[in-house]
Amino acid sequence: MGSLMAGFAGVPVAGFAEEPVAEKSALMRFAEQDYMLGNWGGLRTDLSKRGVDFEFFYVGSGPMNLDGGLERGAVYQGGLLMAMTLDSQKLVGYEGGTFNVSSIWLNGQKPFSDRYVGDLNKVNLVDFDNSFRLWELWYEQKFFDGKASLKFGQMSIDRDFIVPEYYNGLASLNFVNQTFFYPTMAFNVYDQPFFPVGKHALASTPYGTPGVRLRIDLCEQAYFQVGAYDGNPDRSDSGTRVNLRSDEGALIYGEIGLKINQTKEAKGPPGNLKLGAYYHTDDFYDMYEGTFNAFDNYVRANGIPLPPLSPGLARTHDGNYGIYFLADQVLWREIGKEDLATQGLVGFFRVATAPKDRNLAQFGVDGGLVYKGMIPSRNWDTVGIAGSYMEISDDLSRAQRDINRTLGSPPGPPVFTKLADYEAVIEASYKAQLTAWWTLQPSVQRVIHPGGRVLADIPDAWVFILQTTLRF
Repeated sequence: MGSLMAGFAGVPVAGFAEEPVAEKSALMRFAEQDYMLGNWGGLRTDLSKRGVDFEFFYVGSGPMNLDGGLERGAVYQGGLLMAMTLDSQKLVGYEGGTFNVSSIWLNGQKPFSDRYVGDLNKVNLVDFDNSFRLWELWYEQKFFDGKASLKFGQMSIDRDFIVPEYYNGLASLNFVNQTFFYPTMAFNVYDQPFFPVGKHALASTPYGTPGVRLRIDLCEQAYFQVGAYDGNPDRSDSGTRVNLRSDEGALIYGEIGLKINQTKEAKGPPGNLKLGAYYHTDDFYDMYEGTFNAFDNYVRANGIPLPPLSPGLARTHDGNYGIYFLADQVLWREIGKEDLATQGLVGFFRVATAPKDRNLAQFGVDGGLVYKGMIPSRNWDTVGIAGSYMEISDDLSRAQRDINRTLGSPPGPPVFTKLADYEAVIEASYKAQLTAWWTLQPSVQRVIHPGGRVLADIPDAWVFILQTTLRF
């Protein structure tokens, strides 16, 4: 990112040897360095040459619910990511090995979505319980000239599966809503609100879990990978508890990917096509019968004078699964491969499905566009617009309809005035790269049917978020 500020300020690159190049000011050098704290007096570079790399990355955001949702209000939320990577080749001369350890400090006022919006997708990236926790701790070994790799240890599944390459991710946070970082459909393996408690969840950032992942690059244009993980990650404050118990099951992911125009000789814009599936081995409660259990639990918890409706504990299904497809593609480049800012237009599309008899959501689709360098002289800025639609299980809405019918017509409206249907979100954001190590990003989101009308008919919400990131 050495030429970052030159791109911002529109400073021309010297084209003639006889024209002297003005010496950069101390402020310009400070803005252009990759990290706010610089090179640590040369220590960072020296450690990197020896195979030790550090990363300190802070996200701070102020989400504000302007209208609709549960109530108006604003909070501050932040997260500090700390990571260290060791290269076996540089450290001890052993080729192909990488060791990674990372932690996350989550801080601020929590929660936001659960208090102000009521959405399932969660409008803010760092809207998790405050904690200082271990994130990942793994070792990866590559074989056969990098054509195969085995990774094992504590891992987050979203670092390997359903990973976008061009439109969003830890390296480039172009959207703030959590579903564009990792699709909400994948969270079907969580326990559902007021359902009988199970022992299953998803190890996605900031959570990690013991697991192993094998990847094979079949050729330059394609790969296959499979991973097996503990089915119930530790969600305590520390993230260090390991419970490899048989009653928690395992979560297995498999994915095949096609890499478009990513060879050295390729001239067209690059892209990816990814098709995958997951399977959780634990038992999952039936969505129709479980909704009756959930209704009784909700009524009991809130002291509502209604009789219990469920004849007993809901039956369970063996295992749970889902299928997904992801495509992200550079649609147009302003210049070409030589452009360090990679200016141009990127598009993405993602779709997923899961069985309605054991999942809160049965279908999800999202997509959008990201343009980098739209404004002249702001080569590293991005503007993006994205939309997401998540359809709630038909079995859940059928149970709500039958609950209304069972209770008859008491004075007033039926218990469920609107049946569960879907949750949708539209996000528009602009990320300004103020320096090589500092970004400022406003995001506007329209949340439609927050919560999918599962628990209540919540008004559509308008949310504004101002997010900043810092690299130290």
